[in-house]
Amino acid sequence: MEAIKEFTIPFVGLKDGKHHFEFLIDNTFFAHFEFNDFDQATLNGLLTLDKKSSFLELHFEIIGTVVLPCDVSTELFDYQIKTALDLIVKFGVPPTNPSDEILILSEGSYQIDVSHYFYEMVVLALPQKRVHPGIEDGTLKSEIVEKLKVLEPKETHLKGSEDPRWNKLKDLL
Repeated sequence: MEAIKEFTIPFVGLKDGKHHFEFLIDNTFFAHFEFNDFDQATLNGLLTLDKKSSFLELHFEIIGTVVLPCDVSTELFDYQIKTALDLIVKFGVPPTNPSDEILILSEGSYQIDVSHYFYEMVVLALPQKRVHPGIEDGTLKSEIVEKLKVLEPKETHLKGSEDPRWNKLKDLL
């Protein structure tokens, strides 16, 4: 996958010390990764690069909103994302089993592509089950939600009492 030009940082010409970068992360960014799990993304990516004499310290932050479809009602809702990641970049021979916290670049490297770190941060910040907040607090009025309430199983047995469906199995003992 080719690097996104805006997310490639040439660190060779930078002086030692902290450098701040800001990125706009929207649907065109996610189209590059062929990721379309949400309708709209409005995120700010912040990167603080602290250049030392022999390594780099990167601190990533993402703040913003994505519009997700609800898994229950299919209604769209805004989901707030606020996440951070720290990464250390060293130089040398890349190992066969890479680490999540330490990135080792080859000695002649002069730039780093940070797009996939921002992408992974957003994808990992999304919930596995996406439920509209209106379903949780009961304020969402939707035809699908009303139909699900009608089809919801009713509790007919008291807690602690036996389920008559299992009585035939007891006869086998």
